Amino acid sequence: MGTEPQETDAVTLRDRIAQGAISVVDVAAHFIARIEAADPDIGAFVWFDADFVRHQAAALDAQRRAGRAIGPLHGVPVALKDVIDTARIPTENGTKADSGRVPDTDAELVTRLKSAGALILGKTVTCELAFMTPSATRNPHDPDRTPGGSSSGSAAAVAAGMAPLTVGTQTGGSVIRPASFCGVTGFKPTFDAISTRGVLAQSPSLDTVGVFARTPREAALLGDVLFASERAGVPLPPPGLLRTVDAGAPLPPVLAVLRPPGWDKAAPETVAAMDELTAALGEQAFAIDLPALFDKAADERRRINLAEMARCFHHYGARGGLGDAVRDAIAEGNTILARDYIAALDWPDLLNAMLDEVFARCDAIICPAAPGPAPGRDTTGDPIFNGVWTLCGTPAVTVPVLDIDGLPLGVQLIGPRGGDARLLRTAQWLYDWIDNAATGETP
Repeated sequence: MGTEPQETDAVTLRDRIAQGAISVVDVAAHFIARIEAADPDIGAFVWFDADFVRHQAAALDAQRRAGRAIGPLHGVPVALKDVIDTARIPTENGTKADSGRVPDTDAELVTRLKSAGALILGKTVTCELAFMTPSATRNPHDPDRTPGGSSSGSAAAVAAGMAPLTVGTQTGGSVIRPASFCGVTGFKPTFDAISTRGVLAQSPSLDTVGVFARTPREAALLGDVLFASERAGVPLPPPGLLRTVDAGAPLPPVLAVLRPPGWDKAAPETVAAMDELTAALGEQAFAIDLPALFDKAADERRRINLAEMARCFHHYGARGGLGDAVRDAIAEGNTILARDYIAALDWPDLLNAMLDEVFARCDAIICPAAPGPAPGRDTTGDPIFNGVWTLCGTPAVTVPVLDIDGLPLGVQLIGPRGGDARLLRTAQWLYDWIDNAATGETP
């Protein structure tokens, strides 16, 4: 079969399937074997049925043999976070309170995936109701460390080679942080760029569907299928995400290096690694400071999050079965005054007006994706470097370029709202630049 599917980037795998160089049945067999071998130790999947995967694969191969049109993800495996509704497949939202829940219909994004020909692998582990309770999933780089949360299973599945592409969600830092801890690419797009219809609503003003892949280019492939630009507020310009990435930057990008709010929490190794990266970038990087108002952004994001949790999860209160973290968050949300919640909703536009001045001078802002490498499994890690961008609704990408004592730490790139394609192009440039530097090649 040549290069193993798990060692082949998702774009190349898509092309090989389309060309008939490899069958979807063979791709499915490979990933089934990989999941069966690796997942007992990692625990990335909460629902997986090998026969279900084989049945899809056979149907997709038959479609191609019959000469019928195939979609842009034909035969490419994709796994879904278990807060995304899947028809006739359990979606239990990581909580005992939803044990046995089986939706009748697919989430809108699942419909898009199926129309594109994706091979649905299964459902990945999430924290309870996509909040902060640590899950049972282990970090593939160190089983005694957290893979992050709440998209723990989605990040770990890509890192362990059990899926080339996965889908997660972020309300605070639940795509960017797990990607950093697991050493993969995480892409949180512009708010509302991907439909959340049929996805667990924790905080509708913040909830954002994101994707995981090994590289920004592969994330762009999945994003092109999932993006519903008419819903995003800021339409995406042609030619699309992947084509923009592949076209390359006309000039080397300029990056604004930020020590974000909460910088005092950064580990000394993180500070040193960022200083080294900034020095290596030379004239392509310049330091920035954000207005003092950004120091209050974490509190405003939390206020919105908890107030909306209290509303969205109110019905769980009567059913019981929730863990302490979720119950406490709902209780705190119930104490937030309406005037404070409504005032917090004004913050994204206020902060983005200030960010526009920064983005006029650079291609992207760059900062660490987390204060340090993955901590122990009694926590999902600190989202302090992520929440401000979720509040702003700006796109963000984790690029797995740093290494601290053998553990991955991602660099986070942030772009303006609606600037997803340019941001992914910049992220891929940085990924390639680091790879070239590591191999001694000329960038």
